[in-house]
Amino acid sequence: MPSHANSLALLRAALKGDRVALARTISAIENEGPGSTEVLDTCFASTGRAFRVGITGPPGAGKSTLVARLAREYRTRGETVAIVAVDPTSPFTGGALLGDRVRMGELAGDSGVFIRSMATRGSMGGLAVHTAQVCDVLDAAGFSRILIETVGVGQSELEVAQTADTTAVVLVPESGDAVQAMKAGLMEIGDLFVVNKADREGSERAVMAIRSALELRAPRDAWDVPVLLTEASQGTGVPELAGRIEEHLEFLSRHGELRRRRRERLEQRLHELLRGQLWQEFHERLPATAWQGAVQSLLERRATPHQAAERLIAMAAKA
Repeated sequence: MPSHANSLALLRAALKGDRVALARTISAIENEGPGSTEVLDTCFASTGRAFRVGITGPPGAGKSTLVARLAREYRTRGETVAIVAVDPTSPFTGGALLGDRVRMGELAGDSGVFIRSMATRGSMGGLAVHTAQVCDVLDAAGFSRILIETVGVGQSELEVAQTADTTAVVLVPESGDAVQAMKAGLMEIGDLFVVNKADREGSERAVMAIRSALELRAPRDAWDVPVLLTEASQGTGVPELAGRIEEHLEFLSRHGELRRRRRERLEQRLHELLRGQLWQEFHERLPATAWQGAVQSLLERRATPHQAAERLIAMAAKA
């Protein structure tokens, strides 16, 4: 188990370009190991320089291929790229189930690209926090573009919107995909929409369906949300996608929206940290049997939830 001093030594090596040290530092952050708070504190002053792009959408939309192509496009533009792939958790190991380097092997030899898989670990609440923390380390390590790919299941799409500066929603032409996106709440978070696998039948209809759905969305700002066609497997449309993402960054910066979004992101992280710490302190102050006793009183209808909560607060205050 690394000590606090070793964690900071690893971080120093990571910030100098040591990829093994960077991977180990990220593992320590994910596992909340010794020294992880100090590592994050050390990184923080050097964050805020990378542009964070969320890539989300339903499973099977070709997000991984698109992310790999997008990373290659950014490399041709002289950017350094970190990819954070949020994968389903293995029920056996608790690790990432999908192999990022299997899907993105073409990037493995590029020193300007770093790829990291993160497991959801079955936890939705902690995913955004750990993703943001990992992105902070990558930001401090000097990557100019961080691509955050989510598995596209449940709450993770909404969380990535809080983690990224710009969010691109990837869909496919199959009938009903746009409707499913509306049901999942994806229409609300997208700054750009991409119909991937555009060689398939129905791609133009999908574009029209998405544009129609966007007309129903409450306006957030003056940005005209683009709907783009790509064939990630061939690289078709990827330069245009990168160009529109960069346009969105310029739009956010020009209108003060980037600063506002980042402020909201930091405020949300502060809320989450305080909730976690206050809950832990509260729970530690309770008598050993108080919590189970309160739950039992609810089961037996001897107290209401509000009454039980008030009693627990009173017990913690006296401790």
